[in-house]
Amino acid sequence: MADCDNQRKDNQRKIVAQTHVHEFLGSVMNPEEKVEPHNHRFAGISSEAIFVKGGHIHEILTNVDFYESHLHELGVSTGLQIPVGNNRHVHFAYGTTTFNFNHDHNFQFATLIDDPIGED
Repeated sequence: MADCDNQRKDNQRKIVAQTHVHEFLGSVMNPEEKVEPHNHRFAGISSEAIFVKGGHIHEILTNVDFYESHLHELGVSTGLQIPVGNNRHVHFAYGTTTFNFNHDHNFQFATLIDDPIGED
């Protein structure tokens, strides 16, 4: 029983130290002209804040949806926080998916606002 109590206390300390995450969603851009035009969608939750010079960033790693039996992975570190008013912010992210099925896709998106229903 003591081990369970100690584990619960450790978990409570971790919860207290948590920062925040962001939801994200988007679609990739069409691939090069030599590949049939198509689209993939993605959505998920970022990592917690990673503090860096100038503020913080988030890590994102997810799969895009399937299109004709293939998918891609999307992995990126966001840019720094961008204030949007009322002490809230978003992050911008851009990059290229993994190369699968003889092509990759570029992407760019902004995370959704942090703490959308929180008090001002």
